[in-house]
This record gives sequence, structure tokens and C-alpha cells, in this order.
Amino acid sequence: MPSKILVFAASLRTGSFNACLADLVAWRLEEDGASVTRLDLGAYDLPIYHGDIEANDGVPEPAMKLHEQFRNHDAIFIASPEYNANVSPLLANVLAWVSRIPENGGMAAAFGQPVFALGSASPGGFGGYRGLMALRNMLELQLGARVLTAMVSVPQAHEAFDEGGNLVAPFPKKMLEGMLASITEVTR
Repeated sequence: MPSKILVFAASLRTGSFNACLADLVAWRLEEDGASVTRLDLGAYDLPIYHGDIEANDGVPEPAMKLHEQFRNHDAIFIASPEYNANVSPLLANVLAWVSRIPENGGMAAAFGQPVFALGSASPGGFGGYRGLMALRNMLELQLGARVLTAMVSVPQAHEAFDEGGNLVAPFPKKMLEGMLASITEVTR
């Protein structure tokens, strides 16, 4: 049975380099025989997390559906942009809501069961690396996730992809190969 891998970008912006990276990772994993779900966070309309919403109305249905996606996959790849050397507000909100679900194994099923792999693409010189470290911290220390050591960071992203969406920059390409090999090894 092929491994089930969830792939999404934590950016909804048109022309997002992180969406491009997520598409590339999904394609490469499928090419390697994995069963890939390419998730669009824009399809999950979530309010900004607020304890009163949770207390009065419960956890929103889109968060329940995201929890189901997380827990039903062997691995999750997140292509996350960097916002002020941190996690994108969109992703922080998604993770906050998914962590609030007590049913169906709760936080352990959504974050402790699948293995996480991380990547970022940015027009800047660090390639979103500082945001990836903040995301790693959030996933591992706050949510109890197992995050693969190998990550992919794509600096100068506006020049790093060819017209077909493939990485042409040598070092990010090498990082991508290492991260893909890690996902494949862990999920087989």
C-alpha cells in the first residue's frame, strides 16, 4: 500500500512561491509512488481563533475536516512562507484550531501520528529559513509533532524555479532531494 502524504502551502497568495514548492513536492512524491493529497487551505474557511467562539459555538466544521486530513495521512509536507521571521498567520490559525479538537484522538492523532516535513520558498536570501525554525519549534515543542530533520529552503525563489515549476537552483535542489528521501524512508 502506498504511503499517504498530505501536501499544502501556508500561503493563499496568487503566484505564491510556496504553492509552487508544494506542487513540486506533491508531483515528486506521486512520481515516487506515494498517494498524495494536495490540500488548498483556501477551501477551509476558519475564523481567527478565539476562545469565546470555541466555548459558545464549538470548533468550526472546517477545523474538524482539517483534523481528519491530518490524522489520515502518514506524513504532512508544509510549504510555509516566513512572516517577520515567524510562521504565517494563516498557518498559525490553522494549527491553533486543529489542536483544539478533542475527538478522534485529539491533538495526538493530528500531530503525533503523521511525520511532518517542512519547506519554504522566499525571494529573500534566507529562503524562509527563520520561519521554518519557528514552525519546527511550534510543531515539536507546542504540538508534540515529529518533524524530519531534512528541510528545503529556497532563497531567491523568483529565480529558483524554471517555467515547468522545477527547481533549478543547485543547493535548494539538493535540499529537496534530501527531504524527499527522508519522507520516503520514514513512510515506507
